Amino acid sequence: MRIFFNMSLCLSLLSVVNCGYAQPLEKNLAPTTQHIDYKASPRPDRLILTLTENPSNEIMITWRTDNTISQGVAEIARVEKQYDFYKKASQKTSITSTITSLENEEVIYHKVKFENLSPNTFYAYRVGGGNYWSEWIQFKTSEEKFTKPFQFLYLGDAQNDIFSLWSRAVRGAFKKAPNARFAIHAGDLINHSQNNYEWGEWFEASSFIPKMLPSLITLGNHEYVKDSTGHKTGISNLWDPQFNFPDNGPKGFKDRTYYVDYLNCRIICLDSNKGIEEQKIWLENILKTNTNEWVIVFFHHPVISASKGRNNDGVLQHWKPLFDQYKVDLVLQGHDHVYGRGNKVNSGLGKWNENSGTTYVVSVSGRKMYSLSDHPWMDKKGENIQLYQVITVHENTLNFKAYTLDNQLFDNFELIKRTNQSNLLKELPLSESE
Repeated sequence: MRIFFNMSLCLSLLSVVNCGYAQPLEKNLAPTTQHIDYKASPRPDRLILTLTENPSNEIMITWRTDNTISQGVAEIARVEKQYDFYKKASQKTSITSTITSLENEEVIYHKVKFENLSPNTFYAYRVGGGNYWSEWIQFKTSEEKFTKPFQFLYLGDAQNDIFSLWSRAVRGAFKKAPNARFAIHAGDLINHSQNNYEWGEWFEASSFIPKMLPSLITLGNHEYVKDSTGHKTGISNLWDPQFNFPDNGPKGFKDRTYYVDYLNCRIICLDSNKGIEEQKIWLENILKTNTNEWVIVFFHHPVISASKGRNNDGVLQHWKPLFDQYKVDLVLQGHDHVYGRGNKVNSGLGKWNENSGTTYVVSVSGRKMYSLSDHPWMDKKGENIQLYQVITVHENTLNFKAYTLDNQLFDNFELIKRTNQSNLLKELPLSESE
C-alpha cells in the first residue's frame, strides 16, 4: 500500500511540531473569521520601501505575488508637473525568492534596488508582472547634506489586534507628521512569527504608508521561531524575503543588524534577541568611525526594563558601556509595553562614565499592555496607553514628542548638544498650538 503526501506541507508542519513553536500550530494559522484578504495573488501586494546605505541616491522596493508571476518588474520616473511623467520611466526586473507558508501557499517575493537617483527629488514607481500593476507611488530621496530640520517616526510593538487597533497608531503618526522621512519600528510587529495572516494585518493596517515612507525595522522576540521550551531556533521564514535592509552588518546578521547614515544622523539597528556579544565588536567599530552629529540606536529589548520582572542582562552588560563611551544620543526600544524615558540609566557595572547624556526610551504602539516597574531610571513613564513618536532633528538640537491616540502630547523634550559636555535634556510643555 502506497501513501502519498505533500512533502513541503509535511516539512512545514514538522518545523512547527518538532523544531517547534512555544505556541500550538493553530496559533500560526489564519483565524476562522478573517477581516482581510491575506493570500497572495497575481496582483502585487505588501509593498514596502526600505532605505539603503545611500538614501540620497538609492531606494529598495520589495513586494510579493503568487507563483503565477515568476518574474516581477519595477518602473520608476522622476515626478514632473505634467501628468504623463510615467512615459519616461525606466524599468528593472526583480530579484526573486520563493517561500512556502504553513498553509502550503507558495509565494514569490520580489525586490528591486533603484540606484543613481538624484538627491532631494520626487520619484514615482510602480511594480508588477504580467497584466497586473500597482498604482504609481511617490517618494522623495534625501538631500546629500543636512541643510534643514527633518522628522522621522518611531513606533513600539504592534503585536496584537494589529488591523483593528494598531492601525490607529500608525495612521495617526503619519497624519501628525506627513513629511516624515522614514519610520523606525522597534520589533514585535506581529504576535506569532510565521502567521501569514498576522503579517497581512500589519500591511493592511499600515495601508499605503510603507509604500511611500521608508521603514527601518528591528527584530522582536515574536519574529523568532521558538521550540517547545521557548528557545529561539531561528527567524521567521517570512522575514528575510519581505524586509531588505542595508547589508553592512556583521557576518551572519543580514537584515538583522545594519546602519544608515541619514544626513547628520548615524542610525544603527541591532538584534537584541541573539548574538549580542558577536554584534558588540561591530557596534564599537560603527560608533568609533561615526562622523555624524547625532547617533541613534534602536533595538527591541530595553537596556533596563521599564516593566516589572523583566531583565535584559546581555544588552546591559555588553552594549550599554559602548553607548556610554561613545556618547550615543538616543536609544529607542520596545518589548515592555509601557512608556519610559530617562537619561540617567546606571547599570552599576562601573564601566566608563554612565552619565554620558544618552537618553533611553521604551514605547508601545499596540494594545497589549504590561505593568510599570518602579525603577528610578524613568523620568517620564506611563502605562495602558498606545503611543507614537515624532522626532525632529536639527543641527544641534533634537526634539522628541510622544502622542497618545487622542492627539494629546504625552512627552515632550529637547536634547541640546554642548561642546565637550553631555547633552542637555530640556523638558518642554505638554501643549502645542495646532
